[in-house]
Amino acid sequence: MSVAIEFRNVCFATAEGRLLLDGISLAVEEGTTTAVLGRSGSGKTTLLRTVNRMVEPTSGEVLVSGRSVREADLIALRRSIGYVIQETGLFPHMMAERDVALVLEAESRPREERVRRSRALLGAVGLEPEQFAGRYPHQLSGGQRQRVGLARALAAEPGVLLMDEPFGALDPLTRAEMQDMMRGLMARLKKTVLLVTHDLDEALYLGDRIVLLSAGKLVANLGPEEFLRSQQPEVEEYVRAFHRGEERAAEEKRA
Repeated sequence: MSVAIEFRNVCFATAEGRLLLDGISLAVEEGTTTAVLGRSGSGKTTLLRTVNRMVEPTSGEVLVSGRSVREADLIALRRSIGYVIQETGLFPHMMAERDVALVLEAESRPREERVRRSRALLGAVGLEPEQFAGRYPHQLSGGQRQRVGLARALAAEPGVLLMDEPFGALDPLTRAEMQDMMRGLMARLKKTVLLVTHDLDEALYLGDRIVLLSAGKLVANLGPEEFLRSQQPEVEEYVRAFHRGEERAAEEKRA
């Protein structure tokens, strides 16, 4: 399997000298989903944003499909990479149909093509076009807005999809529905996904690989089962933090 995204000794320091990324080297295989875990401030989002050059590394190199992102035209690069954030970033004055096709509009694609693509994607993310194409963001629930945001990220048929805590603001049931939809969609589309999340269960459910960052360093890059079995202290600590409720319930049952 070929490498879609590669980080080569990537470092990033703030103007004040704080090192947010410290020598990250990582290869993300084409057509896979890699979940990036870590505490707040561990460098997850910063790493994600080096791929579409929203953050320029202080040193090191990021490659997409074997080409350094520094050599790419910035606008073309960003249009070729889907990007989904927690609050979706939908335009409040645009109906869903136009918002989904915004990148196609920027590329001057014919209106018929834009409408066709937009409606097909709304259907793909579980929103009936006849019902939702004409709605504004304020007329949609949080989960529906997130679906529109995902559809927009896929509009230009990107090979790479960056997702930064996309379901973090949703209630548990809606979040589970979105994860199910996402898993099925990615199985069909075979996109390369880099998913930033705090949620270990989400990482285990969606990720082919799980990467753990700590203080800007890569401390683990494992498959889901390997991650749960790992005896690395940082991994064990992260797993333990997500199973405290289960441990308490077991203790009460034994008592």
